[in-house]
Amino acid sequence: MRWWSSLARAAGRLGSAVAGPASRAAARYAAWSPAVRWSVATLVIALAASIPVLRYLVFWPMDQWQVDVEVYREAGVSILTGRPVYSAMTEAPQLLPFTYPPFAAIIAIPLALLPFGVIGWLWTIAQVAATTAIVWYAGWRLIHRTGSLAPLTLALLTAPMLWLHPVSDGLRFGQVNAFMVLACLMDLRRPRPGVLRRIPPGVLVGLAMSIKLTPGVFVVHYLVNRRWKEAATAVGTAVAVTVGSWLLLPEASFAFWGGALQDPARLGPNAGTSNQSIRGFLLRVGPDGLAGNVLWLVLVAVVGVIGYSLARRAYRAGDSISEVAAVGLMAVLLSPVAWIHHLHWMVVVVFAVLGADPLRDRRRVWAAAAITGFFLCRMPWWGISWLNQRSWPQWPGRILQNADTFGSLLALGLLWWALHLPAAARRSDADVGAGGASEVGTDGADGADGADPGLYGADLGAAGAGSPASDRSAVDAR
Repeated sequence: MRWWSSLARAAGRLGSAVAGPASRAAARYAAWSPAVRWSVATLVIALAASIPVLRYLVFWPMDQWQVDVEVYREAGVSILTGRPVYSAMTEAPQLLPFTYPPFAAIIAIPLALLPFGVIGWLWTIAQVAATTAIVWYAGWRLIHRTGSLAPLTLALLTAPMLWLHPVSDGLRFGQVNAFMVLACLMDLRRPRPGVLRRIPPGVLVGLAMSIKLTPGVFVVHYLVNRRWKEAATAVGTAVAVTVGSWLLLPEASFAFWGGALQDPARLGPNAGTSNQSIRGFLLRVGPDGLAGNVLWLVLVAVVGVIGYSLARRAYRAGDSISEVAAVGLMAVLLSPVAWIHHLHWMVVVVFAVLGADPLRDRRRVWAAAAITGFFLCRMPWWGISWLNQRSWPQWPGRILQNADTFGSLLALGLLWWALHLPAAARRSDADVGAGGASEVGTDGADGADGADPGLYGADLGAAGAGSPASDRSAVDAR
């Protein structure tokens, strides 16, 4: 093992050589004014975002450009012009229908007021800002430890998250998952963000359910933990919004709840590679018919018990980030259809595994790096390329094709590991989760109130400024 010792010594010397200049650069950055520090952070985020943005907004074929936000925009156009919301299609060659509840069509009306080209760019900027906010809220325990370096820490942590396959796919299609994840994370995170001080817990989950049905997994989590008030608030919000939408759009509401919701074909090919839920995996490689359905229900029950048990453990431990991560994975694994970009939850998972002070247990760093590295790869599409080589053995291609399903289970396993670390290894997370004012801001009253005084929008506003043809045709009406 001499080679290993030599490599370790070389790495140590390299680290020592880099540490000095890095420390001096960090000291100079910390001496700058807050406005300059946030400007630098915004620039770093913008540069990181430029890689997927250039690929998917500048060099991407126009007939596949921002196809999902086009679905939303066309729903808004349908309301303004009086055409049936659920009969209209986007332009050829995609011809995608609107597949979401009527409330989603109502809030899409502003999208119809601007040209589609402008909406595509604004939507992308909003997704980058939302992903930055997810990193801020999910990584707050770690970010706040860096003091005046917090803006740069946020930027450096956000950069690789923007390159994750699910996140970049959201940018590619013009999706809403970044906003769904952000809403649910803010609603459950403790201490509660200052911007939500007067909004009861459960409201944002209810609103998210009114746009997409999958956030309903959080209501199940509330019920499992006997959090009756939050469950009632979430369901009540969703019901109120749905009834209001029915009063405004009675025909569209009847078309959705009475027909479109029960038509899985509207979502795209359920057996396509993009569907990385357990059911999607079984549709590709499992048995057909009744046996396949029974196997799916059994696996859903097993994974559901494990996932909700983890979320319950995290809730009892005061680790709201791991709580949201575990339930978010349930939204992917248990759903009949979960496209790759639905795995935006991996951003939360990474920071749940990292914890508040990963340098106290470097295994956390390696575990978070493993998840990040896994989802930086586009393995499902590598699998399709492999399967297209007819002379090659199929099983490696099948493994790659279903890699994100396996990756979600791996993430669930690492969450289980992180939540079962010895108490001493998790103490820093619990201490920060208790929400002392020193960790979340300098305003003593806010800190005592359990709110996060550092998250009022000014900071995030600055930071946010910043396949084969068969599957491509799915460009899924996700």
